Amino acid sequence: MSSTDLPDVTGAVLPKVSAVRVEEGERLRQVGLPGLTLTVRSCPPSREGLPPALYVHGLGGSSQNWSALMPLLADTVDGEALDLPGFGESPPPDDGDYSVTAHARAVIRHLDAAGRGPVHLIGNSLGGAVSTRVAAARPDLVRTLTLVSPALPELRIQRSAVPTGLLALPGMGALLTRAARDLTAEQRTRGVLGLCYGDPARVSPEAFRNAVEEMERRMALPYFWDAMVRSARGIVDAYTLGGQHGLWRQAGRVLAPTLLVYGGRDRLVGHRMARRAAVAFRGSRLLTLPDAGHVAMMEYPDEVAAAVRELLADTGETLPPASRRSAGSVVTADEALPADGAGDPTQGS
Repeated sequence: MSSTDLPDVTGAVLPKVSAVRVEEGERLRQVGLPGLTLTVRSCPPSREGLPPALYVHGLGGSSQNWSALMPLLADTVDGEALDLPGFGESPPPDDGDYSVTAHARAVIRHLDAAGRGPVHLIGNSLGGAVSTRVAAARPDLVRTLTLVSPALPELRIQRSAVPTGLLALPGMGALLTRAARDLTAEQRTRGVLGLCYGDPARVSPEAFRNAVEEMERRMALPYFWDAMVRSARGIVDAYTLGGQHGLWRQAGRVLAPTLLVYGGRDRLVGHRMARRAAVAFRGSRLLTLPDAGHVAMMEYPDEVAAAVRELLADTGETLPPASRRSAGSVVTADEALPADGAGDPTQGS
């Protein structure tokens, strides 16, 4: 590790920080798995017997990113949202691996351990790439797939997305850590909202205050930038991976009915990628929201919820899990998801 890289905080004693926000009706619990601990946010369904759903957030996000959408679908699915390792309330993984494959393994291991699969899998940004890999590798675990601005490889990335990609460069984490010291939590929050929302003015004053509090909480964590940087490196590595494990190749192997959601004002994932994704995911349906940014499920939760509900109704996937025909043989996460390739920058950096 060079002197400009972030120190390895794996296994470090973590300081006490303020409690994460939990909306009315939500519950948080921690799940211990080999090599990692995951925090799971749940929204109780309106009635028993609804099929399970799992929500997977994007880079720098957390399970809170789904707090607007989950209650809107509580009459349709039994929803849970994960904090990926190193994000939200989930501590870093023991092995320090933040690759897309490692995050996908975490999702698979959680579903295998909980016995909730097959689920309606819903992912945003990085979570969209992770969910794509899960759906391709373990079709038995996925009933339907919904991807909101999925982070799939682009040849011409948007200029506004370049700073996020620069996170992957060696030494950038330490540089950003020093630069962030001169910014208040409010300034950082405005920057994030400006990047992720099509119209930041849609954020209410209360929601903005909550976002500032969450930013303050995250910045107090010693592994915050470490998780961000290594996950960004994982995305870049996944983008450059070819062959059968390339994300676009895996998109073509997804068997689950798929809903794609893209925002016309997305500054991180080009809206032009919607057409390519619609072709790659066979038989998929596409929802475009002209005024939405990168997090449509937060900006336009009603529209996204309606599209998800329509997907489930049209494909007959509102039946309970026991009535669904098996989609394939079951394999372990390690068998289904080999490493992202030699020289993975998220391994041992």
